Amino acid sequence: MNEQTVLFDLLKEGVSPAHVVKSCEKRLEDAGFEKIAYEKEWNLKAGGRYYVDHHDTTLFAFTIPEDEMKKEEKPAVRIAAAHTDFPCLRIKPSCDVVTNRYAQVNIEVYGGAILNTWLDRPLGVAGRVAVRGNDPFVPEMKYFASEKNLLTIPNLAIHMNREVNKGVELNKQIDMIPVAGLLAEEKNADYFLSFLAKELSVAKEDILDFELSVYCKEQPEYVGVADDFISSPRLDNLTSCAALVSGILDAERKDGINLIALFDHEEIGSRSKQGAGSILLHDMLLRILAECGAKESAQELLYQSMLLSVDVAHGLHPNQAGKMDITNKPVLGSGFCIKEACSQSYATDCEAIAIIQQICDLKKIPYQKFVNRSDMAGGGTLGSIASALLPVKTVDIGIPLLAMHSARELMGAADQEALTELVTAYFSL
Repeated sequence: MNEQTVLFDLLKEGVSPAHVVKSCEKRLEDAGFEKIAYEKEWNLKAGGRYYVDHHDTTLFAFTIPEDEMKKEEKPAVRIAAAHTDFPCLRIKPSCDVVTNRYAQVNIEVYGGAILNTWLDRPLGVAGRVAVRGNDPFVPEMKYFASEKNLLTIPNLAIHMNREVNKGVELNKQIDMIPVAGLLAEEKNADYFLSFLAKELSVAKEDILDFELSVYCKEQPEYVGVADDFISSPRLDNLTSCAALVSGILDAERKDGINLIALFDHEEIGSRSKQGAGSILLHDMLLRILAECGAKESAQELLYQSMLLSVDVAHGLHPNQAGKMDITNKPVLGSGFCIKEACSQSYATDCEAIAIIQQICDLKKIPYQKFVNRSDMAGGGTLGSIASALLPVKTVDIGIPLLAMHSARELMGAADQEALTELVTAYFSL
């Protein structure tokens, strides 16, 4: 299966962070990875392949070579990290809103979404739902992804908004509330909760809480006379998740531990119990090394590790070329980007970057460099946050996109292969 097919499958299945994790878990399980849990005893074996699901939306997977348990001098761990979340709308508790018989659903904006791109599109709902269980400390967790188009956010007609093409600011609480249907009469009703209970085959009063994303239902598509582009929701950052899983599955390294971490909550700052700003990665590494017989030297080995932070980059926009740096101008389809910023919003470490460049040169993998314009603040990613808690050689890389954080984003079709080849080589050499 080629990497574009792998990516398309994840883009279709990964409609919430929980569903991204489930889709990646399925690939790992099919390849023989064994599920283990933080809260239970581990019994790692030489040659073992393992994964850990943390709070349903963060995933770790790692491999141990055949002779790793026996070695006195253990090589450094190689780590690659990405994120499972994406800008979207999230449904609030007590979400039902009735406006002149229009049934609506109250939402809040998650992350830095380009709001106007969410208008006039078919929208679905997906995520996890907590249902009353026999033990108060063990609610039953159910997972939901709508098969039908449930919601839409209609634009205001130009006849009622003559200045719309000059630019209109959308109010998140007023303008972004989607419609879900029409009611026979004006009344308050738990229509969304009733719908959800029916879909999950549970009593409405047994639904205690939920984490539900409103997501763009449109499918990934090739675009261009020669299929040069891929247009799709959620390219940020499922391109990276797909590449990391492929990389660890296809890795050929015989003398060290490989680890991937797919974190939640990057789009809102990473500082959560399942984000890259937690102690999760640090604890995971220490526990793996201790299980491999390196308890005494774990601290030293930890500091010999290397981290790839894999998240999307900005590509040069043909209609807005002036928004790009004057000497670093990555173009879609010309390879993944190495991302640099002296502010450390991207983890910039010339030694780590040199390692990646040499791997690319050795394997003939195309790459480019991205740097923000000096007069324009850019975004950040999990690399600098994670490396502040795990201070090892770190480099930020990712596929260049246009329309980043739009309901649909655009990438060069060839770039997925380049990114996957680099991650695989990183885990193999």
